Amino acid sequence: MTSRGVETEEQQRIRFQVELEFVQCFANPNYLHFLAQRGYFKDPAFVNYIKYLQYWKEPAYAKYLKYPMCLHFLDLLQYEHFRKEIVNGQCARFIDDQQILHWQHYTRKRVRLLQSQAEKHMMAVQNEPTPQKSV
Repeated sequence: MTSRGVETEEQQRIRFQVELEFVQCFANPNYLHFLAQRGYFKDPAFVNYIKYLQYWKEPAYAKYLKYPMCLHFLDLLQYEHFRKEIVNGQCARFIDDQQILHWQHYTRKRVRLLQSQAEKHMMAVQNEPTPQKSV
């Protein structure tokens, strides 16, 4: 910060990168479990920081996220009940398993959708009349 308490452009860039990386860590239930075990979610300052990070839900910032699932967990972290439950290893494992199942289902569904579209495209190309050469 400058002597006036205003961040320089370089400091803003670094803060953006650090907060981007940190908020994306929320997509990992095992990391949330790690934080809960160490008592971070009991610290009012840390809980306040999590509230502050909700600006990542705005489209201008969300477009930079590589792991958008972190936004769902950012929402869940706003609830004290979730913060208390994630300290339980079984809870974290269950959430992790559900994420894996979601991605497996999503991947299979996406592959089927792409195959269907490719088949429709091939049928359309095959059914197009071929241009005749004029003599």
